[in-house]
Amino acid sequence: MPAPEILPDTPEGHTRAAALLKEGRLVALPTETVYGLAADATAPEAVAAIYAAKGRPSHNPLIVHVPDLATAQTLATLPAQAEALARAFWPGPLTLVLPLKPGHGLAPAVTAGLPAVAIRVPAHPAMQAVLRSLQGPVAAPSANPSGRISATTPAHVRDGLGDRVAAILDAGPCTVGVESTILAPGESTTRLLREGGLPREAIEPFTGPLVADTTPGARLEAPGQLASHYAPRAPLHLGGTPHPGEITIGFGATMGDLTLSATGDLAEAATNLFAILHQADALADQRNAPAIRVAAIPETGLGRAINDRLRRAAAPRD
Repeated sequence: MPAPEILPDTPEGHTRAAALLKEGRLVALPTETVYGLAADATAPEAVAAIYAAKGRPSHNPLIVHVPDLATAQTLATLPAQAEALARAFWPGPLTLVLPLKPGHGLAPAVTAGLPAVAIRVPAHPAMQAVLRSLQGPVAAPSANPSGRISATTPAHVRDGLGDRVAAILDAGPCTVGVESTILAPGESTTRLLREGGLPREAIEPFTGPLVADTTPGARLEAPGQLASHYAPRAPLHLGGTPHPGEITIGFGATMGDLTLSATGDLAEAATNLFAILHQADALADQRNAPAIRVAAIPETGLGRAINDRLRRAAAPRD
């Protein structure tokens, strides 16, 4: 199979990406959070190809990306709380889990058979351009093998998926660096299904205190809820004193072989997180290191999303 076609971040590249999606092909597209493995969300065979390419469990639903609120309203019902959140934070790193509308037209595998759909309006101009050229919804989980480190650069996509993706739209590194926050707005409370690029502190003025429901039982409601996820090949340990030979990732005053942010800046750490994990994994392989150890990260703001990813990356592997 040929290597993936590398598309430029130009009008021609956007049009080519949309044309491939219309043909039922998989295209890695940039968002402000991570690169997504995109397919036409209305095409069952294309959506099935996402699951096959990633090795993703069929019960793990996908996020649908649309260009604007009006398009989201054709697919799902937005209660008042959901619409207020959408108007405040879309486009941006927020996903809402919403009841499907009759006649929505999405492939059944997108929602993993659930009666609700996870929808986001991405802010990245290249992703927006492709969505508007396609004139249809796109399903796009992170562009990496299931359970492994998410992709924030075209090189991560190529190294992880190779010829399983037809093309990669190269818009450089992602700026937010961790996936979107996922909420399920209800009549009286809003549940937090995944920590992400929009911190609780920004959301709770609109919703009141969020009810965390980030690791459910057997039935997943949203992506990113699996206990083991985002994992490097090497074992990952959080905090504590490094053992001999381990690859260390620092934060702030805690130094390491690599660092998420030498100044202790959580936004910088979030942007760098997956790229640093990829580098640490490569370094562990080169040195035959027994493990990777990450310095403690404050459990506040974007630190919650960083720690969520790190805890899942450190969890026992299935």
